[in-house]
Amino acid sequence: MTLRTPAKINLTLHVGDKRADGFHDVRTVLQSIGLSDTLRLRRTRGPFQLATSGGDVPSDRSNLIWRAAAALWTAAGRTGDPHGAHVTLRKVIPVAAGLGGGSANAAGALVGLNQIWRLGLSRADLDRLAATLGSDVPFFLTGGTAIGLGRGEQVLPLRPIRRLGIVLMKPAFGVGTADAYRWLDEDRARSASPSQDEGTDLEVGWPAPLRLVNHLQAPVATRHAGIGEAIEAARKAGAVAAAMTGSGSAVFAVFPPRAAVAAARWLARPGWFVRATQTLPAAEAGRLMTV
Repeated sequence: MTLRTPAKINLTLHVGDKRADGFHDVRTVLQSIGLSDTLRLRRTRGPFQLATSGGDVPSDRSNLIWRAAAALWTAAGRTGDPHGAHVTLRKVIPVAAGLGGGSANAAGALVGLNQIWRLGLSRADLDRLAATLGSDVPFFLTGGTAIGLGRGEQVLPLRPIRRLGIVLMKPAFGVGTADAYRWLDEDRARSASPSQDEGTDLEVGWPAPLRLVNHLQAPVATRHAGIGEAIEAARKAGAVAAAMTGSGSAVFAVFPPRAAVAAARWLARPGWFVRATQTLPAAEAGRLMTV
């Protein structure tokens, strides 16, 4: 079986206070995009195996695909380590970028292995497992346009936005999610009234514009000049809007769909990941994730 796992961008990311469990309350508008990794799954005899290519990602038990396999195996009432499947991951989505590549892979593994192992777990079962694997994983079982609440794991579909051309720009450095949230807490602690990104209004086909705001952008950009450089370059290239996605380090720039490819060529930088793509409605994202 072969399936593709689309990345996401955070059109908005509002971060509340730190909770007792160490997470922050968030309110985020998530959007599927066309950039995707590929998972190939086949039945085998013997222990579960994972092979990776195309990126610097582990193939051991630290990989979210491995963790998804183990969670699914246990949920099905089976004991010991998972058996009977080989998964090959072809990595395209850059890591430490705020694009959710690892979470998307985990969601794809849940969908594919549920079929490979003929477990028959329901969508509700997969949703519950997804929430235990990471805050973003449940979104990738939904796809399209959605709002994430709580720590991000409470996902509710939203009215689809119009098709947008997207250019992704990831500087040579990555950003750890824990670091980005720690920097936000540090900056807030130093100021009684910390400033937040004002954001940019974007027409998305809804009755009112959507304001692109990411509360993690300023703390990350303060420590990594490449974020501001990418946003400024996108504006000079004629982007309608540009912002950091998630905890970074990727920046997404919005262009008319037919202009994104040319803009990506203009925005190319040595050592940077720069790629043109587009937003995906839930139906299209779902087809990619269908076994």
